[in-house]
Amino acid sequence: MGWTRKVLRVDLTKGTCKSEALNMKWAQEYLGQRGLATKYFIEEVDPKVDPLSPANKMIMATGPLTGTMASTGGRYSVITKGALTGAIACSNSGGYFGAEMKFAGWDMVIFEGKSPKPVYLAIEDDKVELRDAAHLWGKTVWQTEEIIKKTHQDPQTRVCSIGRAGENGVMYACIVNDLHRAAGRSGVGTVMGSKNLKAVAIRGTKGAGGIRDGKAFMKATVAAKKVLAENAVTSQGLPTYGTQVLMNVINEMGALPTRNHRDVQFEGARKISGEAMHEKRQTDGKANLVTNAACFGCTIACGRISKIDETHFSVVNKPEYWGASGGLEYEAAWALGAANGVGDLEALTYANMICNEDGYDPITFGATVGAAMELYDLGILTKEQIGMDAPFGSAQALVKLAEMTAKSEGFGKELGLGSARLCAKYGKPELSMGVKKQEFPAYDSRGIQGMGLAYATSNRGACHLRGYTVASEVLGIPVKTDPLVTEGKADLVKAFQDATSVFDSAGVCVFTTFAWTLADLQPQLDAACEGGWSMEKLAAVGERIWNMERLFNNAAGFTAKDDDLPPRLKTEPAKTGPAKGKVNGIDKMRPEYYKARGWDDKGVPTKETLQRLGL
Repeated sequence: MGWTRKVLRVDLTKGTCKSEALNMKWAQEYLGQRGLATKYFIEEVDPKVDPLSPANKMIMATGPLTGTMASTGGRYSVITKGALTGAIACSNSGGYFGAEMKFAGWDMVIFEGKSPKPVYLAIEDDKVELRDAAHLWGKTVWQTEEIIKKTHQDPQTRVCSIGRAGENGVMYACIVNDLHRAAGRSGVGTVMGSKNLKAVAIRGTKGAGGIRDGKAFMKATVAAKKVLAENAVTSQGLPTYGTQVLMNVINEMGALPTRNHRDVQFEGARKISGEAMHEKRQTDGKANLVTNAACFGCTIACGRISKIDETHFSVVNKPEYWGASGGLEYEAAWALGAANGVGDLEALTYANMICNEDGYDPITFGATVGAAMELYDLGILTKEQIGMDAPFGSAQALVKLAEMTAKSEGFGKELGLGSARLCAKYGKPELSMGVKKQEFPAYDSRGIQGMGLAYATSNRGACHLRGYTVASEVLGIPVKTDPLVTEGKADLVKAFQDATSVFDSAGVCVFTTFAWTLADLQPQLDAACEGGWSMEKLAAVGERIWNMERLFNNAAGFTAKDDDLPPRLKTEPAKTGPAKGKVNGIDKMRPEYYKARGWDDKGVPTKETLQRLGL
C-alpha cells in the first residue's frame, strides 16, 4: 500500500477530529510508523513535558507495509513520551488493529490534549467521531472490546483499549488490541489513560491499494516468504514453541536472570518452558498450549493460545478464566517465573492473562515483583506491608499480587510504580534491574555481553527489541559472535539498532529478522513505495531514526550516566554456567559504541554526524 497520505488529528480537549495530508518529505526521510511518527512527535512536543500532562501527545502509526501482503505486515506502533521512563517511547503491537487502520485510510492518528470526560474514538473509513465512554470506564480490556463490538454491530471492528491499570495510573500500563496483543512497554497505556481515552475502534473497508509496482511487489513478497519458510527458526522453532523456544536454551547458557538477577540459571526453567507447554498435565490429561496463532498477514504464527487447568488454585473458583486465551511468550514466562523463582506454569499463565485482561506489561510487573521479593527477603518489606508472605518461589504471592496490581489495591498500588520507584522508595535503588527506569527483559548481560550494551544505550530504556544481539551471540544469525567477549560488540549493537529501526518503521515484525536482512526488506519497500529505496537509503534512515530519538532524550535530560547498568551486573559475577565469574563489561563497550555512532564522549551526536544524517 505504501502510504495512504492521510493523518487524523484528534484534539481531545476540544473534541474535534480533523484530516490532514501526510508530510511526504518526512516520509522519504523517516519511512513510516516508528520513524515517521517519532519525527511528528518531536516536532510538536517539548522534550521536557510531563508524560501525564495534556501537553504530551500520543500517536498511533502504521508503516508503509502494514496491511499489505508482505509477511507479518500487520504492525502498528504507539509513540509518546513514556510514563514509566520519561524517555521517548515507541511500543509496537501485532494482531489486526494496524491493518484495519490502514484499510480505513489512515497512516496515523495523533491524539492531543485531554478529554474532560472518558471517551473512545470510533473510526469507520472517513467517518470519525469521539463517543462517550462513561459506561466503559472501570471495565477490563476484554469487557471493553466485547461491549464496543456489540455497540457497532460489526464483529470485524478492531479495538485497542486500556484496562483498569491504564485508568488507575499503573506506570507500565499498556494498550491491548485483539484481546491479547499489546503495545506493551514504557507506560503508553498510562499516557492514554491520563487523556481519558478508553479505546479506539476501527472498521476499514477500503482495502490495500496504492502499491507503486504491483508485479514487482508480488515478486518481492513471494521471495521474502520463501526465505522465512526455509529458515529453521521462522518455519519450525517459532511456530512450534513460540518465543518460548528460548527458555531452556538461554538457561543452559547461564543467561536466564533468576530471583531479581541474583542468579543466572533457574532450576525450574524446564517446567515453564515451551516444551512444558506442550506436555499433557497429570491432572486433566490436557496440555497448557491449545494452538499457535498468527497476526495479520503472518506466515510465522508464533502466538500462543493456552488453557489453564481448571482445578489449579488460581482459577478453581473462577470459571471466567477456563476458556482459551493468549498464552505465555518467553519474556512473560521469564518475568513472571524465573525472575521470581516461580516454577508453576499454570500460575504464570493465569498472571499473564490478568496482565492481558487489565492491560499492563508482564515484563515490568514480573521484574517489579522480583524486586519486591528481594526486599521481603532482606526484611525491608514485611508481611504486613505486602499483605502476605512473599518469598521467592511463591506462586500464591505472584497470583495475588497480579490481581492487586490490576485493581491498584493494597500493595498492588506500590507494585504499579515499577521497580525503580519502588526500590527508591524503600532505600534500595540498586535493586531495580533496569535502565532508564525500564526493567530488563529475559537475558542476563553477564552471559550475553552485547545485550548489556544494547540495554544501556536503548532509547526507550532496557529493551531486547531495540538491538537483539541474542540473534548473533546465541543463534548465530546472521553471523555467530562469542557472547562472553566485549570485543566487536559496539559495531554489532549499532548495526542491530539501525536495522531494527527500519523494520519497525516499515510495518513488519522484527521476528522476520531471524531470517531476513535489510536485503530482503529492501525490494519489498522499493516496489511498494515511491522514492527509490536503495540499501544505502535504508541504512541512512535507520541511523537517522536512532539519532533523532537520542536527541530527544538528551533534550529531555538524559545523559551518558543513563547509559549504564545496575551495580549488580558490573560487580557481582555470574555464579554458574558458561559465564561463571563474569560481570558485564559495559564500561569498556560504551566509549567504543559512542565512537562507532559518531557521538562525543558525553554521548551527544557530533555536528558532523548530524550534518551527515540531515539532522
